[in-house]
Amino acid sequence: MSIPDYNPSEVCAQIREIYPEVGECGIGVSVEYDEIKTSWIVSMTWEGHKVYTHLNPSDAKACIEGDQCLVLGSQIGQLVATAKKRARE
Repeated sequence: MSIPDYNPSEVCAQIREIYPEVGECGIGVSVEYDEIKTSWIVSMTWEGHKVYTHLNPSDAKACIEGDQCLVLGSQIGQLVATAKKRARE
């Protein structure tokens, strides 16, 4: 069994720091560690839309250390674009 280097709240806080639009657009984010898959499961929700992605330990470490969380970039971008588009309607 692998033990993660960080706790879920640290990973989640860093995601919000790197991608402030997550909070600004009302996108919820939660993080948990899956011991079976030995990866972080990141869930993002907005108005009934839900996406999940996995962060392997090295991606989570890069995120915590202030680098971009590249794995999340496209999914966050899609949710933010949808949120902004609907806000204008």
